[in-house]
Amino acid sequence: MIRETHRYFKFDWITIILFLLLVGFGWLNILSASHSGETVDYFNFSEPYGKQLIFILMTIGLIILILSIESKFYERFSSVIYIISMLTLVGLFVFGKNVNGATSWYAIGGMTLQPSEFAKAATALAVAKYISDLNTDINKFKDQIQVFIIIVIPAFLVLLQNDAGSTIVYAAFFFVLYREGLPKIYLVGGVALVILSLFALKFGAIATSIIAGLVIFLFHFLSKKRPTILQPILILLACIVISSGIKFFYQDVLQPHQKDRISLWLRLEKDPHKLEVMKKTFAYNLNESEKAIGSGGLTGKGFLEGTRTTGKFVPEQHTDYIFSTVGEEWGFLGSSMVILVFVLLLIRILHLAELQKSQFSRVYGYSVAAIIFMHFMINIGMVMGLIPTIGIPLPLFSYGGSGLWGFTILIFIFVKLDSNKINEW
Repeated sequence: MIRETHRYFKFDWITIILFLLLVGFGWLNILSASHSGETVDYFNFSEPYGKQLIFILMTIGLIILILSIESKFYERFSSVIYIISMLTLVGLFVFGKNVNGATSWYAIGGMTLQPSEFAKAATALAVAKYISDLNTDINKFKDQIQVFIIIVIPAFLVLLQNDAGSTIVYAAFFFVLYREGLPKIYLVGGVALVILSLFALKFGAIATSIIAGLVIFLFHFLSKKRPTILQPILILLACIVISSGIKFFYQDVLQPHQKDRISLWLRLEKDPHKLEVMKKTFAYNLNESEKAIGSGGLTGKGFLEGTRTTGKFVPEQHTDYIFSTVGEEWGFLGSSMVILVFVLLLIRILHLAELQKSQFSRVYGYSVAAIIFMHFMINIGMVMGLIPTIGIPLPLFSYGGSGLWGFTILIFIFVKLDSNKINEW
């Protein structure tokens, strides 16, 4: 299935350039976050920035391989790729290495490999293949269940590995399904469930049920096409059950550190002493991250000049909290430019997805954009304290070979699918 590639002008170089900008600038910030103020040895491969440089060089070979494979290969063997990927996730329960409480890595020689990063691309291929099948109608309940199963299987396997952050990413596929005709009741229901959950945790099940009842019956009586009174009653009963169930889920299902992070975010803890202890433990990273970002001002302190970054005030800054390095050393302007490049990348992928001739390529393109957006939104929101702390990297930016290669595969498969035609912005 491999053939000699030619006509490189057919690849979308805007996407490739945006990719290179993020990877390159990400490496500079990994260097800042992992050096300790001494003279920098750029080829010190024992340091995170040195290891990341090796990962980046290996990525070049990975890109060449992906672009050399015939486009039809990805569609024809999508099911096989998905099954192999699921088997690698299952294999973690036997051969996986536990790191920070999560059994998400294979130890191979002196390095580790995280298969959940590659499962996202495999799931995107499987979803695209199933939806583009001639016999699939996303409006039929049977087909909806089957595509949900494709998405839920990897999400569930990742959740069992105690990696809640990666599990949440799979919610991105609902945006893809909505674009392909999934009834909007699912999207509305999902948003309503999130709001209901937050209200139930903050104000309690009884108060939430009363508020929900008022809103439901207000909409019922103001609706021009007023349905029977049975419908709002059933919706209210569902809200009551969900509100009560959320409290049970929070208290008896979530792990202590997950409950503490949500409690801090929603200000649920009433005991001042316990709240202060929680802030010093679970909110330490966030507080230091916010201080680092705030200290950068408009233009930042300069490359390798961030005092909080150099002083290692933010733990794991080169991974999940890499954006705090950008805020301190490059300031508001630098942070804005990073966000702008991510936004441009998302817009470009969505634009190309809409121009695809095949439904398979379109669905896959939307999946790529949705997954990147979910990572981007959660990571930036987490670092700035807008959402609870969730262990999730910034795409193409955070340290890690698996994450870099996973997103490289995700993006460049789409670049290859798109290369069958010439598109202009």
